[in-house]
Amino acid sequence: MEKIYKMCQSCGMPMKNDPAGGGTNADGKKSVMYCSYCFQNGAFNSAEIQTAEQMQKFCIGKLKEMHFPGFVAWVLTRSIPRLQRWKKDIKK
Repeated sequence: MEKIYKMCQSCGMPMKNDPAGGGTNADGKKSVMYCSYCFQNGAFNSAEIQTAEQMQKFCIGKLKEMHFPGFVAWVLTRSIPRLQRWKKDIKK
């Protein structure tokens, strides 16, 4: 049975907040791992974002645009390096 994720495993956004209900895989089926902002047609939308640190910086900027204070934006994005997409980036 396929695991259903509550948060996008790329940006950390709650999947319930995704207006499209999730991204799409190459076969057109809904992705259970990634939101529609991050993943469409089996590929990540932002080729320039290659690391967890870049994703955090991007998401903090988006949250600030939505009028979240900087500290709150940081708190909301601090778990990004532990998401499935970025786990390979973690230094042990």
